[in-house]
Amino acid sequence: MALRARHRRFAWIAGGLLALAVAAALVLNAFRSNLVFFYTPTQVFSNEAPKGREFRIGGLVESGSLVRSTSSVEVRFRVTDNARTIPVIYQGILPDLFKEGKGVVAQGALGSEGTFVASQVLAKHDENYMPPEAAEALRKAGHPVGVPEKFVDKARASALAK
Repeated sequence: MALRARHRRFAWIAGGLLALAVAAALVLNAFRSNLVFFYTPTQVFSNEAPKGREFRIGGLVESGSLVRSTSSVEVRFRVTDNARTIPVIYQGILPDLFKEGKGVVAQGALGSEGTFVASQVLAKHDENYMPPEAAEALRKAGHPVGVPEKFVDKARASALAK
């Protein structure tokens, strides 16, 4: 039995919409699985960070906490937001701008015993920029150096405070 032109046209449209829906679902799934969120040490301690999944932790490298291995490229340091501190282990070469007391963002996952195992470490690239989330977290924690007002995006900071 042959389909009428009207039914054939409907079948093509339905098939096209189905293909479009499958493509959109695949793109959204890939986007969601590659999305990496930023958390402060305080948020990690309050269990806001995902378990068993990569995320970014940001704050300041605690002064006196940097320990380099003599036999490998392993580096251990602590990241703080001046309220809480998290130990970090990184296997690799640190960026040139990485220093104690300076801003850092590390990407990785929580390991056993609450240690953050970093797969990537990013150092603050200059004195004129800081992500609004990091600036607001440091301000809330009462960072002694202070975060200049120009670094804080007021709309995002008020949304984060809620």
